Amino acid sequence: MASSEEIDGVLVTWGDRLFYPGNRIVKDARQARVGGPRLSQRAAAIRRRIEATAVRRAPQVMVKVTGGGRGMKAIAAHLRYISKNGSLEIEDEKGRSVRGRDVLKDIAEEWRYGGSLIDEVSLHREAFNIMLSMPRGTADGLTVLRAAREFAREELAGHKYVMVLHDHQANPHVHISVRAESERGRRLNPRKADLHRWRETFAERLRGWGIDAEASRQVTRGASRNYDALWRQKAAAAGRLRTHRPSVKVGSAAHLSRLRAAEAWNEVAKALRASPLATDGRLAEAAAAMSRSALGQEGRSPAPRQPTLRQVEQAKGPPDRSR
Repeated sequence: MASSEEIDGVLVTWGDRLFYPGNRIVKDARQARVGGPRLSQRAAAIRRRIEATAVRRAPQVMVKVTGGGRGMKAIAAHLRYISKNGSLEIEDEKGRSVRGRDVLKDIAEEWRYGGSLIDEVSLHREAFNIMLSMPRGTADGLTVLRAAREFAREELAGHKYVMVLHDHQANPHVHISVRAESERGRRLNPRKADLHRWRETFAERLRGWGIDAEASRQVTRGASRNYDALWRQKAAAAGRLRTHRPSVKVGSAAHLSRLRAAEAWNEVAKALRASPLATDGRLAEAAAAMSRSALGQEGRSPAPRQPTLRQVEQAKGPPDRSR
């Protein structure tokens, strides 16, 4: 029978691939694999993620970059939009809450001159528009705002930003507009790994306020839905959208991601089955079901003639060492 340390080592190795791929929020993964208390702590965290994702199916947070202003004209227009032309309370990075049309003008001028000058129209994205939310009925507006405030203080430190709560719709959400250039001159440029880390941070802050929230990737939880960009949604609503995308992700890259997720879930399930703990046995069954789901064996068949993971890796060939 495998030792508890061997089981924890497998959980951390494969659990990191499921929950923390390329995510800079995990800073101690390498040390965790050598054993000791750090390993058991990381393994416990992976078990909690498995419980939330595969057993409880905890609500998933949404953190989305909806666009950005290329110049003060676009930035000012977005500030008017999220504040309903100054009628809603707007909070800045210093925690000051204000409202009114004149306040919006003051914020715009502060952003224009608070660093490198922002022209009326710019070739660069001078601000990013971010929206944070939870599924309908899972969190109240005040809690979402509190979690968003803590998220911004951590992830957007050093930048000018404002946030506005919209709680007049079915699911409360927070709009954040952040100046791209920080006070030290560094420019914000969120990539895929950053967005995943932002989701992790927001989910963690919500859990701190007693809200059940998770931030698993689609492929990890057995989903493969295509989400349209905001411009596509608006174009479709206006009847101007000429091309349509499949509702689910297709192609070799998506298939390979599902194969890798299935492999990771399967290895996690095997490790948990070797544990004498009844709780691990329950997690093992859930992990095995996730593996089957990733392969399309629950309700749908895999795409025809798609390559296996081994075939894809073999097709890449040996690494080029001639350079």
